[in-house]
Amino acid sequence: MYARNVFEAISLFHDELTALRRDIHAHPELGFKEQRTSNLVANSLTALGYEVHRHIGKTGVVGVLEGRQNTSGRSIGLRADMDALPILEQNDVGHASTCAGVMHACGHDGHTAVLLGAARYLAETRNFDGRVVLIFQPAEEGLGGAQAMLDDGLFDRFHCDAIYGLHNWPGLPAGMIGVNPGPMMAAADHFEILIEGRGGHGAHPYQTNDPVVIAAQLITALQTVVSRNVPAPDAAVITVAAVNAGSLPAMNVIPGLARMSGTVRTFNPVVQEQVIKRMQELATGIASAFGAKIELKYHHLFPATVNTPEHADFVVDVATELFGADKVVPNLVPSMGSEDFSFMLQERPGAYFRLGQGGAESGRVLHSPAFDFNDAVIPVGSAMFCRLVERSMPLATNN
Repeated sequence: MYARNVFEAISLFHDELTALRRDIHAHPELGFKEQRTSNLVANSLTALGYEVHRHIGKTGVVGVLEGRQNTSGRSIGLRADMDALPILEQNDVGHASTCAGVMHACGHDGHTAVLLGAARYLAETRNFDGRVVLIFQPAEEGLGGAQAMLDDGLFDRFHCDAIYGLHNWPGLPAGMIGVNPGPMMAAADHFEILIEGRGGHGAHPYQTNDPVVIAAQLITALQTVVSRNVPAPDAAVITVAAVNAGSLPAMNVIPGLARMSGTVRTFNPVVQEQVIKRMQELATGIASAFGAKIELKYHHLFPATVNTPEHADFVVDVATELFGADKVVPNLVPSMGSEDFSFMLQERPGAYFRLGQGGAESGRVLHSPAFDFNDAVIPVGSAMFCRLVERSMPLATNN
């Protein structure tokens, strides 16, 4: 089968891709600081014959390659993220981070290696009619690198009819492919709440307007927003992640201020607006009931990552062709995590899929100091990218 030959061809240089991945892992860089990584990517693409463009979204890199033919007028985008996280690595491996307090705890080193593997195969075969656009994105981890690339004219300068991205997933066995024909990841919003009461002596609370008590009431009330306002088939999460009020040693002092912060996750924009509205109503009502002032600051971070159904189905078809139906999960349960690839999917149709790597059962989960990308699955991801291109833009049968 030709599709299987793609995987086997990439497997021939698997060792080189593994060494490259481990080199990136040993030299992690935070968002918008990926100078070494982007240099490595740009140099690799140049050596393969790609047209290379730098500094798109600050440290982003784009590589463009035409197939053996370019009569279809089509162009397919493939994206990988490059940034690391501010986490101290706890792995005892030869390729452990050499930068204290920074590590590839989310597998973006693996994503970069996967796309470079696809870049090599596509350059060596050019078995497609059209153009491929490889997008190496900076600053996915909460800094909006995808939007920065779009602001620099990504799709205006490099037209893409469709775009695909992947992310490793410890919760899937190694080599599995998972996708969903709709939401894959949630919208991520942040909120801050300031409660202004009136402080005083802990022995005389009747003389105060205690913001700690008010905060407790509000925290409890916020837990009813999802359970009593969001329909059960929908999904939403409100998490109060931090509370700050007073001083622990000052056990007899009621503070005048309390602060809270947290996150909201939703898939549906209608639900998202409903949650915001209800949070504000609760803040206003509790402030009135207690005679205090409550200020809610709500910040939109990333929209939901939503696949185009036909492109998600195409991922299933390609993965089945490559690895068999038993290696594909076509209706993967969406994650309440977030991903700024969502900005690109708002601009172009496409799909975001999971590359199973295993490890969750042993605690090697994403954003853990014990995480390390499973090098065994690099050719799986690379082959997926390559066949998505080849089947989206097939050569004429008489060539």
